[in-house]
Order: sequence, then C-alpha cells, then structure tokens
Amino acid sequence: MTIFTCPVCGEKLDRLPKACVCPNGHSYDLAAEGYIHLLPPNKMHSKIPGDNKEMIASRRRFLESGAYRLFSDKLNELVCEYSPAKSPIILDAGCGEGYYTGRLCDDLVSHGFAPQVFGFDISKFAVKAAAKKYKQISFAVASSFGIPVSNGAADFVLDVFAPVVESELNRVLKPGGTLILAVPGRRHLYGLKEILYDAPYENESIEAEYGGFQFLNRVPVETDAEITGNQMIQDLFTMTPYYYKTGQDGAERLKQVRTLQTHLEFDFLIYKKVGENCISTES
Repeated sequence: MTIFTCPVCGEKLDRLPKACVCPNGHSYDLAAEGYIHLLPPNKMHSKIPGDNKEMIASRRRFLESGAYRLFSDKLNELVCEYSPAKSPIILDAGCGEGYYTGRLCDDLVSHGFAPQVFGFDISKFAVKAAAKKYKQISFAVASSFGIPVSNGAADFVLDVFAPVVESELNRVLKPGGTLILAVPGRRHLYGLKEILYDAPYENESIEAEYGGFQFLNRVPVETDAEITGNQMIQDLFTMTPYYYKTGQDGAERLKQVRTLQTHLEFDFLIYKKVGENCISTES
C-alpha cells in the first residue's frame, strides 16, 4: 500500500516489486534502497536540489549522538497522544535522513500501534540514507511545494524544520487530521550564534495561523547542552541554516571551539484540519 501519487498526472501509484506505476502508464523505478524518485526534472531548481551528501552525513552523525533525542521523544509522545486510531497513516514532510521518522515508527510499534509511515524530502542524498536504514518506512524524493500524495490520505503530517506550504499540507490531511510543526524557540542555538556573529540575535516567535487549520496547542521543549569535540560542533553547524549565512570570520572562529555551551529549544505547534465532517473543539 502506498499513498504516493504520480507527479505527472496525479493518479495513485501501485507499488510493484521493482517499480511504482499509475493507471496512465507512468512508471517510477524503485531504487536499490527501496525509495522512489517523484520530483520531475522541471520542478528541480538546481541540478541536485536540497542538502548534499556531506550535509546529510553531518546531520546523521549529530542526531545519532542523542543531542536532540529530547525533541524526538516529545514528538513521539505527541503523536501517541493525538493519534485517533491504532493504525495511523503518517507523512513526514521534509524527513531528511529519517532520524525523527524512524524513531517515531519504532516507538509507535513499541506502544502497540500499527502505523503506516511515509516520508519525503527534496534531497536525494537524504532519502537514500533514510531508505537504506529504515526499511519499514516508504520514502520518496519529492517537494513540499507539490506533494505527490493523495488528497486526504494522512492522519498525521509532521514538519520538522521543513518548508510549510499550508495548502499542500492541508490537502494531504484527512478532515480532522493533525499537523505537527517543529519550529525553533527564541534562544535555540544562541550559544552557537554568539560564536558565529558579532551581534547574535534571538529567533522570532512563530504565532502562525493557517487557512483550514485550527490551532490546538504549543508544546515547548528546551534544555541547556554541552557539545564537545569540534567534529560534533561542525556537524551541528553544517545542518543549520547558519551554514549558508555565516561569513568566513565566524566560520573560522567556530573551527577553534572544542566545547560549545548552548541552549536548545523547540516549539511543537499542533493543528487540526477543519472542514467537511470535522467537529470543532472550540467552545
């Protein structure tokens, strides 16, 4: 079973042993790792969109160190809490190399759920790494700006630091389905920014309202962390937006750091899709 659709005609794909095909005859080969490539060439805004191989390797090393496990555990807890059934269909929009997706799937199974989990990312390198490690999850190379997923297919959509395209996230959710966004808190990685920038700044608090969604809850998760070893510090830097924004002076300063003291802070924003057959919980 798959919720992925043909990026050319929008028809639902049927998964065969070596390919996924639609009723109109469009076919997409399964890679050796098990994922499918559903990003049409005319939607690729660069030769190799998304994070490169080096960035994905850095992200995997850092996340698997356990430094962000607190956030992953909270995400797992929230999905368990808000799940309407024991067999939820979950879509991770912008799944990266699969850390959060994989841990969520394993945690749900350990709590007696039978989830069907799907993930996509615009980076081929990320999806390849995810599919190679997390065989129980279906992955695709795809864009958040044109998600190749059936209308109303998912009970949950997760978006962890990925682009928020509200019309697409709304479309792929079932009526009454749950959207969970992870966004940086005000002082997330402030200690890192104190090294990178002469004038470090706090993040803006995101108070977003999205059409077709009812806001349910904001769940903050935060801790103070000590990250040791320049390799781990560089891995953290490489997986952040600051990697693209930092000048040479700041990057050179960071190369000299052996221990980083910083605050870590995520906010989970939880929304319910409202529309046909939905019952509002507003008083």
